[in-house]
Amino acid sequence: MKPPVLDALPLAIELIRCPSVTPDDAGALDTLGGVLKALGFSVEHLPFSEPGTPDVDNLYARIGDGSGAGPHFCFAGHTDVVPVGERARWTVDPFEATVDQGYLLGRGAADMKAAIACFTAAASAFLADHNGKVPRGGAISLLITGDEEGPAINGTVKMLETLTARGEVWHACVVGEPTNPRRLGEMAKIGRRGSINGVLTVTGVEGHVAYPHLADNPIPGLVRLLGALDALHLDDGTEHFQPSNLEITTIDVGNAATNVIPRVATARFNIRFNDRHTGASLDALLRRTLDGTGLAYDLETRVSGEAFLTEPGALSEIVTAAVQAETGTIPELSTSGGTSDARFIARHCPVIEFGMVGETMHKADEKVRVEDLERLTRIYHDMLRHFFRTAR
Repeated sequence: MKPPVLDALPLAIELIRCPSVTPDDAGALDTLGGVLKALGFSVEHLPFSEPGTPDVDNLYARIGDGSGAGPHFCFAGHTDVVPVGERARWTVDPFEATVDQGYLLGRGAADMKAAIACFTAAASAFLADHNGKVPRGGAISLLITGDEEGPAINGTVKMLETLTARGEVWHACVVGEPTNPRRLGEMAKIGRRGSINGVLTVTGVEGHVAYPHLADNPIPGLVRLLGALDALHLDDGTEHFQPSNLEITTIDVGNAATNVIPRVATARFNIRFNDRHTGASLDALLRRTLDGTGLAYDLETRVSGEAFLTEPGALSEIVTAAVQAETGTIPELSTSGGTSDARFIARHCPVIEFGMVGETMHKADEKVRVEDLERLTRIYHDMLRHFFRTAR
């Protein structure tokens, strides 16, 4: 019996009406899971917790051969959304999912509940094409987290570890992030730069400004250290990546007095880096640079994501062909922007991001064109057709 062919718009509306602000699920995963079960997917919740972080629920849905021998296409995404911000700046209820003048408005419309609805609708159409079966002994899955907008600790990365440990294998993945700057079809993401955060601290001796010989002001030393970091030339970019950049984001002393030399001065910085570097190599470079000043310091670093790249090839050809067929545009294969959960998936299989127009994501009156839901559904449907026709 053929499964029903879904319309993406009603499902997108249902998902937006779940106020799933990180880390609250608010029923979004159950809503999606119920729809996928009706299509024949096996659906399981994968909740994770870790001390010091919020508990998070996640969902993995799969249909097809259980042996893992055939081609396996995965769609990854997140149902959690950022807070609405200043409510007064919205012209509609952020969680009402209002359709107005050809747009669907609501928190999460662009980032990225509409894309989840579109892929679900595309999967239903593809399954209907094949009498409810996945061809070539293959599988289709959805890997949906509730922890992308938050710490990203109890979400995608732990799902992948758990599923891989029990033998799950993916051959291609599309992440439904809103990759298009202004119109559907402009851009797909084949990689992302990595990110490392640093906290640089200099400790001196506090004292009265009139008696500097009895104190040791940490601020001049911190300024010299930051100057050395700011002078670093990391690289000139690569074929697919822009140059890496180090940005000083804050300098803090916490001194409200005008006549006190502080004891501690701290600065924070971030480096967005391309695939010429790793987090470990940059940590070593930072310490060599700071050591070269001869000043005492303390440095803490934290890598929130490594750079990754899916080299143009079979998957990018599938995505490009599907996008061009629907929009007439050949998408730019870009690595611009911040990090996404694709950084975790890249360790397991080729991954590309393609989704809605992101112009209004995280803003008041976040919205997507209703027409674009229909078009993105057709693009995802075409990706599935191309994949299962050409996968080796």
